[in-house]
Amino acid sequence: MNFELFIAKRLITTKQYKSSISAPIIKIAIVAIALGMIVMMISIATGIGLQQKISDKITVFNGHIQVTNFDDNQSDVTLIPVNINEQNLNNLNKIEGINYIQAFATKAGIIRTEKDFEGIIYKGVDQNYNWNHFKEYIVAGTYPVINDEFSSEVLISKTIADRLGLKINSEFNTFFLKENPESPPSVRVFKVVGIYDSGFNEFDAGIILGDLKQIQRLNKWTSTEVGGYEIVLNHFDQISQKGEEIYYEIGVTLNSKTIIEKYPALFEWIQLFDTNMVVIIAIMILVAGINMITALLVLILEKTQLIGILKSMGANNISIQKVFMYNAAYLILLGLFWGNLIGLSLLFIQKYFGVIQLNPATYYVSVAPVYISFDYILYLNLGTLLLCLLMLLIPSFIISKISPVKAIKFE
Repeated sequence: MNFELFIAKRLITTKQYKSSISAPIIKIAIVAIALGMIVMMISIATGIGLQQKISDKITVFNGHIQVTNFDDNQSDVTLIPVNINEQNLNNLNKIEGINYIQAFATKAGIIRTEKDFEGIIYKGVDQNYNWNHFKEYIVAGTYPVINDEFSSEVLISKTIADRLGLKINSEFNTFFLKENPESPPSVRVFKVVGIYDSGFNEFDAGIILGDLKQIQRLNKWTSTEVGGYEIVLNHFDQISQKGEEIYYEIGVTLNSKTIIEKYPALFEWIQLFDTNMVVIIAIMILVAGINMITALLVLILEKTQLIGILKSMGANNISIQKVFMYNAAYLILLGLFWGNLIGLSLLFIQKYFGVIQLNPATYYVSVAPVYISFDYILYLNLGTLLLCLLMLLIPSFIISKISPVKAIKFE
């Protein structure tokens, strides 16, 4: 083994090797591996980053799983209330993987200003609502203060604020229709205390957030009646499993729906990123492998005389194959090193400086998000190294076909 490593090292470091005809081809192979690693890292980082960012935005407005009355499942507006049942909540909280549960209700309305009007969905939340996920989307002001007292403070989107000319501390009238169409609409005066911009036009175009007690009073509900519950999980990848558990736990009068079930087209679209990532990884590894095969074949051809000398000295085919495989492994690791260095540098630049901008109307985000995890980076490196080495086993068997006598005379 020491002899093989010695010969391999001599092949790599000798001046003859560096100035040989195989040097440009080997450099191309190293560059191909480095570029392949860069492309694979960027593909996975941006693909997973975009999936997570879109999922997080939907979760902010819906939670991972919504529990509502059966009759409200096909509507964005809650019509039939759900009674707060402490026993049901306790049973749900016992399910592993649930982070928190929060009550909500929604009601359609029309904002009317002196110059314009806009249809909206008023989402009412209580004092237990978790505002932490909204932090990165707040562009002005703060959250509504919701406590035991009746509150008229609301959080509106930048889209609505720009359309209607509303600013922080602006007050506006909102009309809510009653169940009896012949009755005049109810009017509420709200005060803008915060403006958000999620970049998700489906939500920004119509949702404002305020006190749940407003909807309870408008619908003549009691304080124990809400539109439903939003359930947020610890891990998104458990959403289907936990959705089933919750469905069987809440009883026959209620229904649960995951955000994947609520927005199937959107999640089918972002799941296509997985296919794209697999295709890109396969192509990049194939290209890198082909380049390494070419480099190894040229190196074997160039070192035919050396192979003949080694065989004449008693070295067997496997030992000589190992020599060239050590060289190939070194070259692959060299390419991986530069690929990781450049790839991680580009990803961190994008993560902290947001150089690449996207169209929110198409991608639902204004800046290309990146997800950096050393787990997938490690798997990429190990997978690329192993697959390239496996691809190099076939051309390395050419060594066994080389005759020592002919090889020594080879020029």
